[in-house]
Amino acid sequence: QVQLVESGGGSVQPGGSLRLSCAASYITFEINNAAWYRQVPGNQRELVARITSSGRTNYADSVKSRFTISRDNRQNTLYLQMNSLNTDDTAVYYCNIKRNFVDYWGQGTQVTVSS
Repeated sequence: QVQLVESGGGSVQPGGSLRLSCAASYITFEINNAAWYRQVPGNQRELVARITSSGRTNYADSVKSRFTISRDNRQNTLYLQMNSLNTDDTAVYYCNIKRNFVDYWGQGTQVTVSS
């Protein structure tokens, strides 16, 4: 069955960087649209960045120029490079992939930005 496993979360000071990874099983990032979402308790899950099967990317306004979504087709892994982190970026980050109108999600990884 499809499995997405995120890693790379943690605690960082404002201005710091983290790189999230999402390894997939039984589904391929290269031929499907994928994304990173985040959620703060009490709030809806929000889209952070998306990459299409053709490689086009788009970002939430709040992370443009700071975050970069990418994928390694050979490793079948999705990445989110996060730079210049601030306290508003604190959330649980989820990997998402869509296939045939079905959404698959990872378990989430916590990112905490604090001084």
